[in-house]
Amino acid sequence: MSKKGKEKNTANKAKHSKLLNRKKNKLKKEKETRKERLKAIITLHREKGNIEDTN
Repeated sequence: MSKKGKEKNTANKAKHSKLLNRKKNKLKKEKETRKERLKAIITLHREKGNIEDTN
C-alpha cells in the first residue's frame, strides 16, 4: 500500500542538489579563471623575454 499525502523530503533534496550544483559551478569557474590568468602571465613573460633577448 502506497503512502498518502505529500511526498517526504523532496523539497530538501531539491534544495541540497541546487546548492551542490552551485558550489560545483563556482569551483569550475574559479579553476578556469585561474588557468586563464596563468596563461596570460606566461605569454606576457615570454613576450618580455623575447624583447630583452633581441636587445
